[in-house]
Amino acid sequence: MAKTPEYEIKAFGVRVLLSKHPQIRRLKQKHYPTFYGNRLWRSSWLLMDYFHRLGLPKGSKVMEIGCGWGLAGIYCAKKHHAHVTGVDMDHEVFPFLRLHAQINGVEIRTLGKRFGGLTEKHLQDIDVLIGADICFWDENIHPLKRLILRARRAGVHLVLIADPIRSPFEKLGAYFVEHCGGQMLDWTSEHPRCIRGKILKIGSISDRPPFALHPSDIGKTA
Repeated sequence: MAKTPEYEIKAFGVRVLLSKHPQIRRLKQKHYPTFYGNRLWRSSWLLMDYFHRLGLPKGSKVMEIGCGWGLAGIYCAKKHHAHVTGVDMDHEVFPFLRLHAQINGVEIRTLGKRFGGLTEKHLQDIDVLIGADICFWDENIHPLKRLILRARRAGVHLVLIADPIRSPFEKLGAYFVEHCGGQMLDWTSEHPRCIRGKILKIGSISDRPPFALHPSDIGKTA
């Protein structure tokens, strides 16, 4: 079958099959992701653009939370030879992730966990924690705060959360800017089309993070 824009797109060296692609259609007949896990989230491209511009050390250990199809993590594995774990509460997204990992020639470890189910033991060997379009409800804010603080305490160097600037995401970002030295970066990717949003950046890939606030402090300062 000829490759056409109707069936797939490619940017930053990553192939992405669209909803009309026969392989995606077949998967959707067998698997039924919840929480909007049946689609490509555009903020994934913002994370790819970030690493494309600023780089990622070869062999970094990356965890993509709320990964869905896992495209940002697949990019890290393909272009920066990262060791990637895709985490999602919904096991039904993993067949879509595995298909994209296969067509891009990489291996991605998967882990079925909610934000609150990730312990410091899961996070202690991770260098970079990433997420795209994962803070879309107010109910997501508190679990994400706790997870990010837990990740920093566990030694995660860098946290990057990308979003098209929803209100819950802005609240999450405001907390980390005020209390933990985070930055809210305006970001635009020109590929595969013009995509605008923000990236919450906490920490640095080159520095070990300082001790973060304990989750019990969140209610006092949030």
